[in-house]
Amino acid sequence: MKLLLTSGGITNDSIRAALIEMLGKPIEESDALFIPTAQWGQPMCSPQTVWQSTADRWPGATGLCGLGWKSVGVLELTALPTIDRARWEAWVRDADVLLVDGGEAVYLARWMRESGLADLLPSLTDTVWVGVSAGSMVMTPRIGDHFVDWRPGEGDETLGVVDFSIFPHLDYPGWTSNTAEAARRWAATIPGPSYAIDEQTAIAVVGDEVRVISEGSWEHFPRP
Repeated sequence: MKLLLTSGGITNDSIRAALIEMLGKPIEESDALFIPTAQWGQPMCSPQTVWQSTADRWPGATGLCGLGWKSVGVLELTALPTIDRARWEAWVRDADVLLVDGGEAVYLARWMRESGLADLLPSLTDTVWVGVSAGSMVMTPRIGDHFVDWRPGEGDETLGVVDFSIFPHLDYPGWTSNTAEAARRWAATIPGPSYAIDEQTAIAVVGDEVRVISEGSWEHFPRP
């Protein structure tokens, strides 16, 4: 699977170009599935925010679903255990890209495991995963207690598909808990390497190659 891990989505031409390169064809010729599941675990989200993301109605922003795809469907992971696996697995395999919205990463990891999607990921070698915030963090080993909003104190472990962690929304306007200094304090609690990225930055992972794509600000915190 090819990963495009973002903080705020496809926010500039550089990130968009990376997405098209990963797809190997234009966005207009690509079929997408949108996964809103992480929002249900985030106390700041609601049925209204899920609708805004799905309908691409966030004020002043173009969301994942509004990029001009050939087709977009919704894949709700909490429903998958009640559906025949052959049915939903065909939907996933037919998609060129999975668009994974933000919310709460530990909650999303739980439903990726419970639904069976996590087990399917290694076989999706040509599929592109585009994550926003928690949709990116879920692919890391840990998110740090700073970002656990669903059942705090019960662990911050996520899927560990990549070997680094992500601090999203770096220096986001009005978010005093997401300053560069806060990111450095957070990184000190993470046992492995990590990145802090802002809304204009993405991390592309293809095979063993990890590449930062940015028209904004980011910081890398290496570990031995």
